[in-house]
This record gives sequence, structure tokens and C-alpha cells, in this order.
Amino acid sequence: MNLSFTKILLILLLVTSSGVSVMAAVKIKGKVIDKITHEPIESAVVMDGPSGSVEVTDKNGNFILNDVKGDSLFITDIGYRSQLIKIAVGKPLSIEMERGAITLKDVTITNGTMFKTYSGLTALDLNMQPAKSAQDLLRLIPGLFIAQHQGGGKAEQIFLRGFDADHGTDVNVSVDGLPVNMVSQAHGQGYADLHFLIPETVSSYDFGKGPYYTDKGDFTTAGYVAYNTKQVLDQNMIKVEVGQYNTLRMLAMINLLGEKARKKGTSAYIAGERLYSDGGPFALAEHFTRYNLFAKFNTKIGDKSKLTFIASTLASGWRSAGEIPDRAVSEDYTASRFGVLDTAQGGYTTRTNASVKLTTDLGNNWTMDNQLWYSHYFFNLISNFTFYYYFPTTGDEFRQRDDRDMYGYNGKIYKTMIVNNATFTTTMGEGFRYDNIYPSELDHTENGQFLNYLQYGKARELNINGYIDETVRTGKWVFNAGLRADYFHFYYQNLAPIVDTFASNIFAGVNPNAQKAIISPKASAAYTFNSQFQLYLKAGKGFHSNDARVVIANQGYEILPTAYGADLGANWKPFPNLYINAAIWYLYLQQEFTFGQDLISQPGGPVSPSGKTAREGIDFSARYQLTKWLFAGFNINPARPRYIDSAAGHNYVPLAPTLTSTASLDFRFKNGINGGISYRYLHNRAANSDYSLTARGYFITDLAVNYTRKRYEVGVAIENLFNQQWDESQFEYTSRLYNETKPVDQVSYTPGVLFFAKLKLAVFF
Repeated sequence: MNLSFTKILLILLLVTSSGVSVMAAVKIKGKVIDKITHEPIESAVVMDGPSGSVEVTDKNGNFILNDVKGDSLFITDIGYRSQLIKIAVGKPLSIEMERGAITLKDVTITNGTMFKTYSGLTALDLNMQPAKSAQDLLRLIPGLFIAQHQGGGKAEQIFLRGFDADHGTDVNVSVDGLPVNMVSQAHGQGYADLHFLIPETVSSYDFGKGPYYTDKGDFTTAGYVAYNTKQVLDQNMIKVEVGQYNTLRMLAMINLLGEKARKKGTSAYIAGERLYSDGGPFALAEHFTRYNLFAKFNTKIGDKSKLTFIASTLASGWRSAGEIPDRAVSEDYTASRFGVLDTAQGGYTTRTNASVKLTTDLGNNWTMDNQLWYSHYFFNLISNFTFYYYFPTTGDEFRQRDDRDMYGYNGKIYKTMIVNNATFTTTMGEGFRYDNIYPSELDHTENGQFLNYLQYGKARELNINGYIDETVRTGKWVFNAGLRADYFHFYYQNLAPIVDTFASNIFAGVNPNAQKAIISPKASAAYTFNSQFQLYLKAGKGFHSNDARVVIANQGYEILPTAYGADLGANWKPFPNLYINAAIWYLYLQQEFTFGQDLISQPGGPVSPSGKTAREGIDFSARYQLTKWLFAGFNINPARPRYIDSAAGHNYVPLAPTLTSTASLDFRFKNGINGGISYRYLHNRAANSDYSLTARGYFITDLAVNYTRKRYEVGVAIENLFNQQWDESQFEYTSRLYNETKPVDQVSYTPGVLFFAKLKLAVFF
């Protein structure tokens, strides 16, 4: 049918006035990289205005955008300058992003970021609040609190989503794919010592709450935290930090290869750290030392593969004043809150890691990752929590020792495919982890000297896993479903002499082997109304494994306690400079792990399983950019943790947090002045199951101010700005002090450090 000249002219005028190019819809592939480092940028947003198509780059910086109708693409990412790129049809795009000002306007809500719910928060927080220590890295996660109670070299106690996760029983922690949590560790199941990570080497981190992620297995009940180290340094750096309590930290980070090599896809750097501190105003100075060495090498192998090799080693030693009961000061057993009742407490630990990873482009949009890793770990800790309760003559001091080799493999293959108007992302993975532990040891000691074994044996633990995960994005909807399978084999051989009645009574005549498999389904959905608002629902099953000693002692009972959870949440940008994430959640746990009970972590501790628990709560996080140079952040996390098989009034979960909150006000001026002030608040909570004892809360304020130039940076960081008296860690113990005639059930605590100032000088070259 012929159109009149007038109609043709009208159509042309309408098209021209709309600003839309007259071209057929096409499919565009591309890769987004950092202009300085030439490394891929993950989670950059790529948009085609005329069609409304939006895509997010994967971890290799790649994207495929379907149904492109314009002649250019708009690319944006927080911390980079936004770009408008002309399209070259039929040729993959290579887009270099320049560093730019940090602005919340660059945070875009899309259906490609359902499992990167917090990606906008992580990029902003890491840039505005650079981590000063491994502890600071953990505190970056909204709602996650930590506590130290046995000297600076010991892994932190972790609190998240109504969990006292001890040192990691319910929070999966990893660095560059290397697991941090220790299975069947002498001090406690899931022990996650992150001190081998130098904070300045971290380029990004990812976290998720709940058991909803198919690639995350053991310990992923409250959630997971995954850190990624830099592929290449932006610049070389030497840093010196000096603070109160004889604190001295020295750091060097050096690129080993130049710009020419980086442009060819090859880079290498090394980082080293040395720390000494007395730890605070304790009567027993910690003499805490830590040495860290880290190296990373990347190179291309042909046009299709990239090889990454990582090696690191940690050595750390310290003394500890330990916990003291409330009555120790009031009854003059110690001169102050910072006193000590057993001067032999302290520890020494080492960890050496090696990892090699090969990423290969298989063609036809398939990519494969293969990672092999190895760790050697040693742990020696002397503690005394109950003093003269179990052993009235010699005292209750004990030593925990753990020496192990760990081997593992992580592999996955994944593909993104566009069919009509739907995008399918398929991921399949497999892996294993093997821990060979000898000895796994618990000794009775006096003044640090061995008296006799409480437990002594060797343990082996194998986990084989596989999973499949499918994500479908169509229109404003995104659906995800995954299935994970895990197999565990536990072995524990008691080697303690027969005179050790404690171990003999537990392990006599039991089969040293046990095994179990578990299937964990996951499913999620999200609807993105527009670039300002998204609703999502997540549901899934997870688990945390039990200590091999507990598994064998209980003849395989409750080997892999399960967790079932659900989240209903929203991401919302009501204004360009305001980002909000909120979720209501529920989690059921088949068996709670509590300190000193399931984990056999003190002399005479029972090994009977704990009861079932249920938790529900709200997570709320907001980030607001007030001006170009001023940012505000706020998090609040109420939770209600309860045992569900105990009578009302006796169903409190000891030490589980019920309300936490953090907030910060950060500034960054063009003249180089930057920093911020922040608080962290932990509400009072039950210290025992009937709430007859209270673990006291706290409100602590920190301050940091820096002056940063191209070649140097000077700064001051102050912890506990207002010099508040607070308790960092608290536990219920039935203890007996020297000369007491009977034991007392009471809260013991480690006092938090008072006002602590630290100066730093960094030189860049």
C-alpha cells in the first residue's frame, strides 16, 4: 500500500523529533576495563536509551546487550566517569573507563543486579571508608559486628542477623575464592581468622545475607562475605602508622612489572606488612606482632585464557589478659578492668596460602574457571575462662593446638545467552576441600606448661560439592533457581592415653568414621519497576557442618544441621542521591551452635547438640549524598532470635544480638582533605537462656581525617573518640576464683580499648 507524500513527511518528522535513529535492533557485545590497570570492571551498567535495554558487566567485564536501537551506549559505574560510546555494529566494543568522582547518581537499579543487591553499598563504603585492618574489613558489612577477647592475633567473634556466630560458624568468609573458615578447628567450628589479608590489597568485596546462594556452601546460614584482592596496583606505596600503646605498623606495596607488561595482560606485585602493639591499657601488655607477605601474578595465555597465581604467609604471636568475671574488680582480684588473672594466656598462629586460577573463554559465550589452592595452618592458644572451677588445685588453664594441611579445588563453567527477549545465565560448578589435621589437641596446662591431655587426636574431613544455577531475565522480571549438593566424610581418631578419662569416656568404642550428604535448593525472583525501585524475594536451604569431634562422639547424629530462610526486600532510589535497601527476613536453624557446648572448646564442655532456633528481623540500610563532598550512611538491624523447643522465658539465645546500628558522615574535598566520623551501637542482650544475666551493649564513636595528595597522604584515626567504658566481648561462665569456696555463675568480659589515636604517613610512587 502506497503512502502519500504528506504521511511520509509526517513519519519522518516524528522520528526526527523523538531523537531516535532509524536503524534495526542489533545485538552488541563488549568489555569494560579500567583505563589505568586494564583490568575488567564488574557491575558497570550499560544502557541503550532508545530501546531501554540495560545490562550489567560480569566479573570479566563482559556484557551482551540485546535489541539495541540507538547508535551509542551509555556506560556508568560508581567511582568512574560516565561515558557515551558510539556503536560499531558487528565488532565487539572495548571500553576503557576513567576514574572519577564518587557519586550516588551512578548507582543504578537493574534486574541484572538481583544477587548484587548491595553492590552499590560496597563500592561506596570501600571508597569512603578505607579499611585500616582486617577487623575494619568485616565492619564494612551492614549489620555485622565483631569482638576480640583473647588478644589481637585471635580470630574475631562475629555477630550477624541475630547470630552470635562465634568465630564463623554461620558466616562463610573467603578471599579470592580461598576459604577462610576452618572446619573442626581446635578453638571452634568455622573459625575464620582473616588476619592474613592485608586490607590495602583489597579491591572489592561482596556479601549476601541468608542461605540463598548456590555457590556458597558450608557455614552460609546468616550469610557470606567474599573479598577480592587487586589484580594490579594503581601505584606503589610505603606506609607507616604510629599510635598509642606502642603501636607501629609498616606496609609496602610494589608493582614488579611496568606499564608495557600490563598492556599485554601481565602484571605482578608484592605487599608486606609488619605490626607491633601492646594492645591497650592492659596490665599484661599483649606484645602483639604480625608479619604478612602477599604476592600476586597475572598473565594472559594466548587470546583466550588468563592465569592468576597468589601466595601469602602470616605469622602472629601475642599475650592476652583474657576475660575476667564482673566480681574480679569489685572484690579486688584485679586492680582495674584491664587486669589479668592468668598471665600465661596468649597464642601463636601461622598460615601459608597458595592459589592458581585459570579463566578460559571457551567460545560461544561459555567461560570456565578452574582454581586449585593449598593452605598450611598452625594454631596454639592458651586460655583460662573458669580459673579453679574444674581443677581446684592446679587451675583450669588449657591449651588448644591445631596443625593442618588444606587442599581444595573450585571449578565452574558459565554462559550468558539471549533468546528472543530473555537472557539466560547458566552456571555449573564443582569442587572439593580436604583438611588433614594432626594434632587436634586440647591440653590441661599450668602457667603454660603441659599437665595432661584433655583431648588429643587426628582428624580428616572431606567435602565434595556440585551445583547448578539458572537465572532468567525477561522484561522487568528476573528469576533464579539453583540446586547444590554437598557430601562430607568425617574422621576422628582419639590418640589420648587411656588415663585421659575425659576423652576415653567420649570416644571409647565409637566408629571413627561418619558421612552425610545434603541437597540445598534455592529460588529467588525480583521485579524491577524502573531504575529507581525493585522488589525481590529470596528463599533457600543452607547448612553448617558440625565439628568432626562432635560428629564422631555423637555417632553421626546431626552432622549437617540445616537452615531454611526467606527474605522479602526492596531496593529504592527515591532521589538520585539517596539509595535504600530494606528487607524483612526469617531463618529456621535445625541445630544452634553455642560456645563451649557443641564445639568442645573448654575443659569438661558437653558435646550434646543444642536445640532448634528461629529468627526474624529487619535489615535497613541507606546512603545519602548531601553534597558533592559529603556522604551519610545509616544501618539498623533489629532481630528476634529464640529457641523454639524451650519454654517461654527460657528460650533466649545467649549473646545473640537483638539490635545493632551503625552510621557515618564522610567527607571528601577536592583539596585533598577527607575522612569521616562514625558510630556503632550494640544493644543489651541476654547472656544466658533465661536472661537472668545481661551482656551489656555499647555506643562507640570513631573519627578519621586525612590529607591526600598525588604523592603522599597524612592522617589521623581515633577509635573510641569520647573515651567510653565498654565491654568488647562477654560470656556467661561458671567460674571459681582463687580462695573462693564455691563457684559463681556470672558474666565475664574483655574490656574494650579506651581512646586510641594513630597517625599515618603514606608515600605513593
